[in-house]
Amino acid sequence: MAGELCTKSCTPCRGGIPPLDAAAAAALQTQAPEWKLQDEAHRIERSFRLKNFRSALDLVQQVGELSETEGHHPDISFGWGYVTVSLMTKKIRGLHENDFIMAAKIDALAAAAGIGDQP
Repeated sequence: MAGELCTKSCTPCRGGIPPLDAAAAAALQTQAPEWKLQDEAHRIERSFRLKNFRSALDLVQQVGELSETEGHHPDISFGWGYVTVSLMTKKIRGLHENDFIMAAKIDALAAAAGIGDQP
């Protein structure tokens, strides 16, 4: 499940392939259940609640470092007590397995830090 995704690495996506269809995206989403399918299954998103701005900034930095390592970069918004991460593969304008790999790895970072979800 999510553990299996965490063992994988993102592969370079050069475009020219179709994004996952809604059924395939929904199947992978079951392995990252805290992430929500958005924009007709073209993007996934998760929000985290934190205790203050510093904690949010720390999570953003950790996600940024992971993103550089994996070569797959999310959109991130944050402020006092929250971080929202949005993933899609821009080259194909939709979802790819890489997005779910990143989601699982971000979940692992958050779990290790004791960070929860938006209620």
